[in-house]
Amino acid sequence: MLHSRIAVTGASGLIGAALVRSLRADGHEVVRLVRHPARAGDEVEWDPKRGYVDVAGLVGCDAVVHLAGAGVGDHRWTAAYKREIRDSRVLGTSAIAEAVASLDVPPKVLLSGSAIGYYGDTGDRAVDESAPAGEGFLPSVCVEWEAATAAAQEAGVRTVHARTGLVVGREGGAWGRLFPLFRAGLGGRLGSGRQYWSFIALHDEVAALRHILDTESLSGPVNLTGPDPVTNSEVTAAMGRVLRRPTLFTAPAPVLRIALGDFADDVLASQRVLPGQLLDSGFVFAFPGIDAAIRAALR
Repeated sequence: MLHSRIAVTGASGLIGAALVRSLRADGHEVVRLVRHPARAGDEVEWDPKRGYVDVAGLVGCDAVVHLAGAGVGDHRWTAAYKREIRDSRVLGTSAIAEAVASLDVPPKVLLSGSAIGYYGDTGDRAVDESAPAGEGFLPSVCVEWEAATAAAQEAGVRTVHARTGLVVGREGGAWGRLFPLFRAGLGGRLGSGRQYWSFIALHDEVAALRHILDTESLSGPVNLTGPDPVTNSEVTAAMGRVLRRPTLFTAPAPVLRIALGDFADDVLASQRVLPGQLLDSGFVFAFPGIDAAIRAALR
């Protein structure tokens, strides 16, 4: 993509902040959608719950990257927080898609966040983008989340659903919590440890998002996971190797259910998800293996 104007929601999150840094380093103009009156030249106001977007701020954008949404693991899953998880994604995505569709000259692409939670528990079975949605809360949220881009698709905008896996980064997400535990020697496997974790290095996540923006043949669901998912036991061993710490602790499933409530079932679920579309479109991973991804996060 030549020097472009790109709008980003969720720009203060782990992935969004890294993407904004990467785009700006290469000379792209980035506007950040924020939930307060715009105070800086690069800010555009929006309110996902009210369905409001200051559409004037999107004029001239070549792409919109929509990554905002309440953190899935940030709070215990009460009925109210499950509603927050759903609404933050579905209402926010509808607002963005409708804003994009309303422009006289819409952007060429809407790259909208989604998650491998779409597939539910796949056990040992490897799945790619052709697999159907799973059963349960997170799959149902992902289905609604992706459907909420309809207005942009109907307006002829190339629309991609970035189904992201577990991002290996220090500053946030699941790994942001794992690093301090393992550094303190308190890390260990979760449940049986046999469940697959489909991870992706933060560097590769950002590179994949940029690859999608630049690759006009990509649309619909694209899995953003590394090519070699590993089990939770293998993740545990890799963290111990890289950090040179013991990994003696285990968190049995019943304990996790007490600590995490309904979210424990998703922590214990097995998701063996492969990046079919990325690989088919020529994307090359810089950190395909778990040890390399962990080391990259520590740099």
